[in-house]
Amino acid sequence: MINRIASAEFLDLAWVLPIIDVRSEKEYNQGHIPGAFNLPLFNNEERGVVGTLYKNSGREASVLKGLELAGPKLADFVKQLHKITDQKKILVHCWRGGLRSESMAWLFQVAGYEVSVLEGGYKTYRRFIRERLSQPANIIVLGGLTGSGKSELLHQLGQKGKQVLDLEALACHKGSVFGGLGQSCQPTNEQFENDIFAAWGKLNPSSPLWIEDESRMIGNVSIPDPLFEQMSRAVMIRVESTLEQRVRRLVEEYSKVEKQDLHKAVLKISEKLGGTNTKKALSAIDAGDFDTVASLALSYYDKTYTHSVLKRENPKIYSVSIESNDPLKNAALILEAGKSIE
Repeated sequence: MINRIASAEFLDLAWVLPIIDVRSEKEYNQGHIPGAFNLPLFNNEERGVVGTLYKNSGREASVLKGLELAGPKLADFVKQLHKITDQKKILVHCWRGGLRSESMAWLFQVAGYEVSVLEGGYKTYRRFIRERLSQPANIIVLGGLTGSGKSELLHQLGQKGKQVLDLEALACHKGSVFGGLGQSCQPTNEQFENDIFAAWGKLNPSSPLWIEDESRMIGNVSIPDPLFEQMSRAVMIRVESTLEQRVRRLVEEYSKVEKQDLHKAVLKISEKLGGTNTKKALSAIDAGDFDTVASLALSYYDKTYTHSVLKRENPKIYSVSIESNDPLKNAALILEAGKSIE
C-alpha cells in the first residue's frame, strides 16, 4: 500500500528525509523542490515516446512501452538510490503523482524502503507554495538609490540575527543591467520561486522580515506576484547615501569586470542614457575612468528608482542617512530606525 501525503506534510518530512524526483532530466532542470535528487524513470527521449504513444494509442499501449523501457533499469534504480541515501525512509514524487511515482514507489518498497508519495505530485507542490507566499508576513523593505549599500546592510542584519530574505542572492543577480556581471547563471523563473519558498519556509511569520527593495524583475527572473504585492504594501526604511559614496561603492564592485562586459551593459541602457552620455560612458570604460561610468549610470538609475518608489502602495518611508561606508555602523543605524516599526 503506497502512503500518499499532502504537500504540507511532504515538505515537513523533507527536512529529515531525502526527496526522490522521478521526472525526466528536462523537467527537473526546469524546476524542482530544493534538495531533491533526480532519479528519472524515463529520460527526456523516453518520456516523449511514452507521452506520444499515450496520446495516439491510449493508456494500455503507453504502459506496455513504459514497462519495456523501464524494465531493464530496475536494478540500477535501486543501486542509485543506495548511493543517494542510507536511510530506509524516502519521499518520492513525479509531475502529477501518477504512474511514474507509483511505479518507483512500488520498486523501492520491494527493495526494503518505506516510501511516501506526494499527492498530486510536483504540480500540486507548485500551487501550494504560491498559496503559502500569499500568507501575510511582517515585511520591512530596505530601500535606497543604487549604490547605497543595501545588499551589504541586509547581510549585516542577518549577521545580527534578524530575519532576511536575500532575493538577489537567490536570483544570482543584483538587479541592474550590471547586476549579472560576475554572477553565476541565473536559475529558471520556476526554480527561483521554489528557492524563495525554501527560504520562506524557515522563517517565523510573526517576526519582522527584512527584504531589499527590488523591481518585479531581477535580471531574467520575476518575483512571485503574491510576494511582490506584499513588498509594495510594506513599510520602507530608505538608506540615504551621498553620490560620492555611491560612486565609490560601484567602482569598487565593478571596476574589475571585463571592459567588454561593461560595454554590453551600458549599451543595454543606451536609449535611456542618450547618445552623448552613452559615448561618454563607453569612452570612460576604455580609459579606465570608472568614476565617470558610475556617475553616468546613476543619473539613469536614480530617476528609475524615484519613479518606482512613487508607485508603491504604502507611502510610509523612514529615511536613514548613512555618513560612512562602515557596514557595522550603518547596520546599527538601520536597526535603530527599525525598532519603532518592529
